Amino acid sequence: MGGGSPANLDVISVSSPQFRDGDPLPYGYSCNGLVGNPPLRWSGTSGAKSVALVVDDNDSNNGAEVHWVVFNIDPDTTELGENTVPRGSRQGTTTSGKVGYVPPCRPADSYRFTVYALDAKLDLPAGAPLSETLERIAAHTIARGRLTATNIQ
Repeated sequence: MGGGSPANLDVISVSSPQFRDGDPLPYGYSCNGLVGNPPLRWSGTSGAKSVALVVDDNDSNNGAEVHWVVFNIDPDTTELGENTVPRGSRQGTTTSGKVGYVPPCRPADSYRFTVYALDAKLDLPAGAPLSETLERIAAHTIARGRLTATNIQ
């Protein structure tokens, strides 16, 4: 196995009160719904200097499509409310060029909600370019956890 993340990363437990890992993403959180992002909870980020969240669609024919990037989340934060952004955090640019949660649209695709514990705060502005944000997150990741919705309800 070449490349990728080191195997010695600690594991973050990620969950949502709205769906379980492997279940469909509830309709309201898709581009046809009006709710915005789903609520998330996580544990296992102790020792982190900041937390980041990346929501992507790995089934896209054009490679992974990123629907949301949030970084510099306070490391003491362990949950994200429905349609909210943690206070003090920043949002980066998504694949579509927008900043903020871009609700998924493809009903048959899988959507990954990945939480990263980082060993630093990212010195990036709100709206930072996607490639730069993902590169910095990868470079500083000390733990990672994921919740996957297998399609849209």
